[in-house]
Amino acid sequence: MKNRSFDARSGAQRRSGWLCGAVVAGMAMTTLVMTTGCSGKADNAAQPTATPPANVTLTPDQRKSIHIYTVAQSQFRKTVDATGAVDFDNDQATSVLAPFSGPVTRLLASVGQRVKKGEPLAEVDSPDFAAAVSAYVKAIASARNLRRLADADTDLVQHDGVSAREHEQAQTDAANAEADRDAARQALVSLDADPQLIKDVEAGRASARVRGLIRAPISGTVAEKLITPGQLLQAGTTPCFTVADLSRVWVMAQISDSDLASVRVGDTARVETGMASTQLGGTVANISALVDPDTRAVIARVDVDNPGQLLKKQMYVHVLIQARQPSSGLLVPVSAILRDDENLPFVYVVQGDGSFARRPVTLGSRTGDQIVIPKGLESGDRIVDDGALFIQFRQIQ
Repeated sequence: MKNRSFDARSGAQRRSGWLCGAVVAGMAMTTLVMTTGCSGKADNAAQPTATPPANVTLTPDQRKSIHIYTVAQSQFRKTVDATGAVDFDNDQATSVLAPFSGPVTRLLASVGQRVKKGEPLAEVDSPDFAAAVSAYVKAIASARNLRRLADADTDLVQHDGVSAREHEQAQTDAANAEADRDAARQALVSLDADPQLIKDVEAGRASARVRGLIRAPISGTVAEKLITPGQLLQAGTTPCFTVADLSRVWVMAQISDSDLASVRVGDTARVETGMASTQLGGTVANISALVDPDTRAVIARVDVDNPGQLLKKQMYVHVLIQARQPSSGLLVPVSAILRDDENLPFVYVVQGDGSFARRPVTLGSRTGDQIVIPKGLESGDRIVDDGALFIQFRQIQ
């Protein structure tokens, strides 16, 4: 019995030792696998760095097909590139409000029609206008009668027919009536009444039914028509037309904060419409003191002559503003700038051994067919101008 118990304990101890050994071996294997896995990740993370492309060497005949440009410090006037929208010249455009109330009976002008100052635009059956005509007729009759009585009292007072007090009162009544007559006439003038109608009223030939006319306050083009026949107008509040002189317009250019210091009032500008490469000249007339909350840009107003009314309101245009203040920097031809696979700019620089090497550059503002290089080149560097694409092709073969 003792032997069996001892054998049983010995077997249990052996099984326990075997299990411990298996656990230790498993942990060691796991540690090895984890170590191997981590080591593999570290190896994958160490990628070889991209080697720069080799310099390009050309034969003497091939060099004849390229042009070399020597970089030098230059004086230039910065050109600010911006977008803009066309607007009316508000100094030569006006919104025509209804001068009197009443329904529109007839339209006499259409959009795009050129009109002269005072030319009728619409006809209105207006009680206000008729009342103004009637008031002028009554004022003329009252002033005429009271003046006749005052003149008669002048003769009577000389022969003691009336008292001096009665004579003075008659003169006062006549003067007041004449003042009312003049005010009634001015009221008709302010309603753009036809001068012939005023003459007819003064001559006693006023028509029994008169209609008011909405007239053009300035000469120009009818840019907007905002009323229709039968529409009821409210005096002084209903907009009816917009008349503008389109021979000159405003272009509202969006200037970024980085270019704002280069733009001044009086700078010349070129406006491109994109239609047949048409360019119109203009001048910066005003720079806003506020920042547009939507675009975070500052509006610069450019006054532009508009021959043939080429520019239309709300048309988007390209604006090039040339600064009057001169600047200095390294200018290179735009044709010398190339782009790599990551769309980063570079140029080909002539090396001491005659080969051509890529050199990354930073691009600044553009001035005509040249561009400013603030970083990447130095004065005296020789770069490839015409033929740079040929060298790039040779390099990637």
